[in-house]
Amino acid sequence: MNSAISTKNRCWLLAGYALVTFFCFPHPLGDRVIDFGSVLAWFGPALLLLGLSGLSPRRAAKFAFVASLFAHAAVLHWFYVVTVTYGHAPAAAGVLAPFGVAAYVAASTAIFAATMAGFAKVGFDSAWTAALAWTALDHLRSFALSGFPWATLGYAQHENTALLALAPYTGVYGLSFVSVLGGAALAEFARRWPQRRPSPGAGFAVAAVAAVLLLGAVSAGPEDEGDLARIRVAVLQGNVDQGVKWSEASSEQILASYEELAREAADQGAEWIVWPESSVPGLVDIDPALRLRLKDLARETGAIHVLGAVGLRQPPGADRPNFYDSALILDPHGGFGTRYDKAHLVPFGEYVPLRPLLGFVLQAIARGVAPDNVTAGPGPRALEISAASGPEATLTVGVPICYELVFPDLVRRMVDDGAEVLLALTNDAWYGRTGAPYQFLAMTALRSAESRVWTARAANTGVSAIIDSRGRVRERTRIFERGLLVADVPLRPAPHGGSFYTSHGDVFAAACWAGIGGLALLGLVRSRRGPP
Repeated sequence: MNSAISTKNRCWLLAGYALVTFFCFPHPLGDRVIDFGSVLAWFGPALLLLGLSGLSPRRAAKFAFVASLFAHAAVLHWFYVVTVTYGHAPAAAGVLAPFGVAAYVAASTAIFAATMAGFAKVGFDSAWTAALAWTALDHLRSFALSGFPWATLGYAQHENTALLALAPYTGVYGLSFVSVLGGAALAEFARRWPQRRPSPGAGFAVAAVAAVLLLGAVSAGPEDEGDLARIRVAVLQGNVDQGVKWSEASSEQILASYEELAREAADQGAEWIVWPESSVPGLVDIDPALRLRLKDLARETGAIHVLGAVGLRQPPGADRPNFYDSALILDPHGGFGTRYDKAHLVPFGEYVPLRPLLGFVLQAIARGVAPDNVTAGPGPRALEISAASGPEATLTVGVPICYELVFPDLVRRMVDDGAEVLLALTNDAWYGRTGAPYQFLAMTALRSAESRVWTARAANTGVSAIIDSRGRVRERTRIFERGLLVADVPLRPAPHGGSFYTSHGDVFAAACWAGIGGLALLGLVRSRRGPP
């Protein structure tokens, strides 16, 4: 690799990487949302690799960590709103919070940089090596230390319909791989341009990217779903401010607002009415009046209600119940059936990790009415529910709740368990008017593209949306406006729904791990033989 790059130019290149990374993901600008990811996703890896060119593994890791830290702290600026506006933490803590979370992502970038610098010493620093290493580390972020895959590069391509064709086979990681492959090839061409030296490996990478885009574009045409059964689904957006969400004084107004929305949805023919996460103001399990009121609403509307609520369960021998972030299923006859308890909780939001050590100084921010940590459910699964037309007609649904939507493996297991449609519940009020609601919507769209089923997404303050089985957002609401969406959603039981990814999981990511591991072994052998 060329080591003649000056420190000043190196810093400019890495600053460019940070700026491009920020704009890879959607952000609001006045009444509009800017989203340049489909273009800029190729240039972020290119600028990073150029900025690290010629460095030792140690120095590459340091430069990459700092650049990634600032890049992702900017992307994750919404943590200030979460911690200060709604978590009531001091402003200084709010300023530090994005950097604390960004350090997790930056550590992954530093490992990537050190890996590529190490491979450069043995002549293995190709575009293919970069794509393998980056993708493997993106996958690592989905589970290491409970996982935080926000701002995974593949999500920047959420509007690239050609690349979305990869998702049913590779998950979001295929989109990361192709983006880095193209970006690293651009970096290789830029390094060799002054010497006019050809780069066969980079040329082959560009040809591969072009082939993937061409094949994806060909397969991205309209899908014939005319023979599929449909359900008429409504998603409610109550637009309840997070500051009053659990206020007893506001509970009647909140419930009355959702009742009005539900009746409006029923007037538009909705058979299923989906409420946002924890939208029911109270404890349904122990409040008979609230329970009766919801039952009466179900009978009046004649629809199945999927209620975001706080669930209770008393463990044997315990002196108090456990609290859950739950989806309660209320049938049109007023009967409460099965429920789903959120399985993947938000660390420091719904529970405090290492509570014996940290619980003395920290409390979970998003506990709601729970007096302590929220309890995790047993795991992701599909729910089989009798449809409104009678008990003989059943529908199998996945009901991912909020944070669960950022984990591809969790949602794909719901579809592998038989879900024909995803009814997603979330509360994005925590994020305020930042880029987070739009970034979260992009991740939700990838879950549909990966699993080949439609998603009806109910968000307390938006963005609520209807997303088709190719990951395209068909309808959406504006944030911080009260309203609803009603749509006829196709049901996609196997083989119409589901995919290679939902059946087999992260095989592609595992192949990237195997590829980078094999190259590391070959590099070790080559290094013992001497320089290439």
